[in-house]
Amino acid sequence: MIDFYTAATPNGQKISIVLEEMSLPYKLINVDLRAEEQKTAEFLKMNPNGRIPVIVDHDNDDFVLFESGAILVYLAEKTGLFYGQNEKQRYEILQWVMFQMSGIGPMMGQANVFHRYFPEKIEVVINRYQNEVKRLFGVLNSRLTDNEYLVGDYSIADIANWAWVRTHEWSGVETDDLPHLSRWIELIAARPAAEKGINIPPRGNAEQIVKSGQAIIQK
Repeated sequence: MIDFYTAATPNGQKISIVLEEMSLPYKLINVDLRAEEQKTAEFLKMNPNGRIPVIVDHDNDDFVLFESGAILVYLAEKTGLFYGQNEKQRYEILQWVMFQMSGIGPMMGQANVFHRYFPEKIEVVINRYQNEVKRLFGVLNSRLTDNEYLVGDYSIADIANWAWVRTHEWSGVETDDLPHLSRWIELIAARPAAEKGINIPPRGNAEQIVKSGQAIIQK
């Protein structure tokens, strides 16, 4: 059994998707970010960085792991699923997971902050992050021109990137002019485990999400 500490964010949803895809048994523990439950002493013992997601694998000596990319790789190695057919593919998958961790996630996160949550609308900053998000989307679109998925079959690389890219409208970035990326978004959205995973835990409405984001950045 895996204890899964999470909240309704793309980084958390990466792990809920992969847990559902792998049919792994887990206990959902919803972390209230507005109440700063991720900053409690108990939580910081598991993740000193005070962020979700975190897993505790009771089938592996209560192994505690944080950082969504590391958790994806761990679960892929644990099960042998969604991690390529050979060593070369595994490294290709890792490079696209790292692409999401170093580019897609941080840039979309900043676009979200300044486009949705920040009390002052600073257009030059909003444009800077939205333009960088669009550039990164272009990289994915190019990769997907001749590839159904990012690397061979569906993998943790797709899960990592899709959990963020599917929220592009929240960042104020359109994908209508990126046909291969749009196809890929719809392809993964049709997977039952992906659809279930993005609703674990349930999301609030748009107004609640905005208020939550504003409260977090103001603390």
